[in-house]
Amino acid sequence: MAVPRKKMSRSRIGMRRSGQKMQTVTWIEDKKSGELRRPHHVDLKTGMYRGRQVMEIKADV
Repeated sequence: MAVPRKKMSRSRIGMRRSGQKMQTVTWIEDKKSGELRRPHHVDLKTGMYRGRQVMEIKADV
């Protein structure tokens, strides 16, 4: 059976666990429409990404 050579200190355990926390989701306000969207993602309301039309918007029925 494997046995650790040294006891893991509370500090080292905490440093290992510090990267496991869930990150908060970042939202930015779109400059043109004023809607909230994720950075580096397509705006789903307008279909724009970095000033270009990249998606066709479906008309609501």
